[in-house]
Amino acid sequence: LCAFANFVDVLRLAADEGDRSRPILCEWSILSESMDPIASSCGVAVQPGERLGDPARFDYIVVVGGLLEEIPNIGPTYTRFLARAAAAGVPLVGVCTGAFLLHRAGLMDGYRACVSWFCHADFLEQFDGLEPISDQIFVVDRDRLTCAGGASSAHLAAYLVEKHVGRAQASKSLHIMIIDDALRPEKPQPGIPLDFRTEDPMVRRALLLMQQRIDAPLSVAELARQMGNSKRQLERHFRTALDTSPQAAFLDIRLSFARHLLEVTDKSISAIAVECGFCDSSHLSRLFRRRYDSTPFEIRKTRPLVEAPTPQ
Repeated sequence: LCAFANFVDVLRLAADEGDRSRPILCEWSILSESMDPIASSCGVAVQPGERLGDPARFDYIVVVGGLLEEIPNIGPTYTRFLARAAAAGVPLVGVCTGAFLLHRAGLMDGYRACVSWFCHADFLEQFDGLEPISDQIFVVDRDRLTCAGGASSAHLAAYLVEKHVGRAQASKSLHIMIIDDALRPEKPQPGIPLDFRTEDPMVRRALLLMQQRIDAPLSVAELARQMGNSKRQLERHFRTALDTSPQAAFLDIRLSFARHLLEVTDKSISAIAVECGFCDSSHLSRLFRRRYDSTPFEIRKTRPLVEAPTPQ
């Protein structure tokens, strides 16, 4: 629902003056096979505006994915509709797990696809031989556009608004939504430090699993077991690919995320310690200082203050 709402809200705010919501500069419609409300994963229902019909009347068809376990249950009516859209030259947009739906429909062959780091391992399991992009927030590959979901869907929508309506409208939408200026597609997804970029599939999968378990770190033996590899094999691949051990890489990911939270949130150091899988704030501070030569408290003190706007 978050990815859907972010995408539509950028369009809504770009379409009119202020937030009056009139579809003047751009318009959109919620399509479905029937007019029954569509339940989101959080339980909130979305009411379709019209049935599928002829896709050629649209400039873009946006597919918003849901829970991964529900994707195989998508009916053939949607697959045929998307195939007709592709045949008519209508660009297809996959938002969040929408990329999974487009792949299942056979409409992403030869295209690059962006998926969330959180779904990377699931994508590899479902689509053998395909390598998704999980180190960018969205990908534009000719007439296929895909994004990782969450806040990235707002930036993908802003990209389309800037392209067709103008940069001012795109910036206006994001600013009203309390989002900083539009990010480019190649902006890295948060999480894995850039030092850990590698083409080794075993190491990449391990890094993604580590990122999914930041708050409850796995032992290297358990991590290897979940991947179907031996502990020694995993350690050897890490040493060859990154010149480090899985333990050290996991700690670096957790410390990097802790630093990110210190810099962009007001969470207490104790809360950040728990969220990043440390016993307490003392445990975090000791390892943090060893890694960054500064304490969490010192990093937080250097965070730039944002001035409050002057009352009008």
